[in-house]
Amino acid sequence: MKKYILSALFFVWIFSSCSDLEELNENPNNVPETHPQLLLTDIEWNAFQVEGVSPMFASRMVVQTDGENANQYYNWTRAGFDDYAQLRNVTKMMEEAERIESSAYTALGKFFRAYYFYNLTLTFGDVPYSNALKGETDEIYAPAYDSQQAIFKGILQELQDADALLANDNSIIAGDIIYNGSTSKWRKCINSFRLKVLITLSEKEADSDLNVKNTFASIYNNAPLIESNADNGQLEFIDELGSRYTEYNSSSYGSARYMDSTFVKRLQDLNDPRLFVFCGQTRNAKEAGLAINDFSAYEGGDPIAPYNDVNLKAAAGKVSKVNLRYTTDPTTEPHVFLGYSELQLILAEASVRGWISSSAQEHYENAVKASFDFYNTNAADYAEYVNAASADEYLQGELVDFTNATSTEEQLQLIMLQKYIPSFLQGGWRMYFDHLRTGYPEFRIEGTNTPPLRWMYPTSEYQQNGEHVSAAISAQFGEGNDKIRETTWWLK
Repeated sequence: MKKYILSALFFVWIFSSCSDLEELNENPNNVPETHPQLLLTDIEWNAFQVEGVSPMFASRMVVQTDGENANQYYNWTRAGFDDYAQLRNVTKMMEEAERIESSAYTALGKFFRAYYFYNLTLTFGDVPYSNALKGETDEIYAPAYDSQQAIFKGILQELQDADALLANDNSIIAGDIIYNGSTSKWRKCINSFRLKVLITLSEKEADSDLNVKNTFASIYNNAPLIESNADNGQLEFIDELGSRYTEYNSSSYGSARYMDSTFVKRLQDLNDPRLFVFCGQTRNAKEAGLAINDFSAYEGGDPIAPYNDVNLKAAAGKVSKVNLRYTTDPTTEPHVFLGYSELQLILAEASVRGWISSSAQEHYENAVKASFDFYNTNAADYAEYVNAASADEYLQGELVDFTNATSTEEQLQLIMLQKYIPSFLQGGWRMYFDHLRTGYPEFRIEGTNTPPLRWMYPTSEYQQNGEHVSAAISAQFGEGNDKIRETTWWLK
């Protein structure tokens, strides 16, 4: 009996020692499980950031004077697949959501998948979608590419699924820095984004699989949508290290970056006071003591002129820089992923196209008023120039008044211009893609150097997934035609 007890104690000691060793061997920095809220905060912070100035060069808002910026002169080549790194975090969040049986985090995972794949397919064309991000689960390390049509169909389905999941989940979403956990506001944003994706496919109205027009109308008539600036899907910044405005203290706004003359001229022609919010006065205007609201105090550089010509003009004090508030105010304004103003312009366009029966003029005017209100709230030093009365007066201007547009093309031109103007450091490449789709507003170009329609695939794909990227290029453009002016499916 004594021997049995001693043996039993020995095995207990061995078992406990092994358990202790296993605990010692676990890497505390490689946690196998975590609550999805911790992943969500980081995902939202990265997804909703300001995308910097590259889109602004391409969309004719700023110019560079110390060299030829590839985006300004439309001679870019490749882009990267960095969004897949963000999608890996989204995938992990969805796995953790499944583990704790949270439909809310699963829904947001579907939204962010749709968001990133939307950006990826607009950037390149066909990309890996259905077999992407399956290295850990299915050992698929070189995924095949999906057609752009299939990707858009999948994006719309994921957004529909996300809305359905949130419709049945009234929980507070912990870790949410966009809507403070509100499922109802997330539903508004997700459904508004569905409309944005559908309007992106305006060239595909006849596609029976997508059923763009009827799907748009059904969402508009039946689903909750963003109703005011209070519902904006936006990232707000705070004056703490790591949480400040993305462009705060950015050295890239040094001596060589100035405003684009075509952007400045548009706002001057419209008597648009948002010019003062975006733009600084020229040095000469400041020295002459011109008022902030004197439109003649602002001037830009020609985006197609040799960069040194603009540099000489700037050195003479005749070119404006970006308003200092963007680099000196740590919380200058939220970055809006999708807001009320943009949604109203999407609805105005849909109305003009005959997809919905509401008033295009009403949507258009709502959008302009919402844009003015956004800057009235967030650009305090310029609030007096963008108040409600200013918006009403602006809407009566000859070049702004919607009633002066008598044809569909004229109406679309007005709508796209009002989408374009507030995209200054807002919304990344959205305005460039809208220009590719509609032709509005017109961009100043040199000769036949038209705006590129896409980016070339990253070099890493040729090295690691050569068979599939080559097949995707052949299917879209012909063998070996990975070029920036090849037309992808959504634009045909």
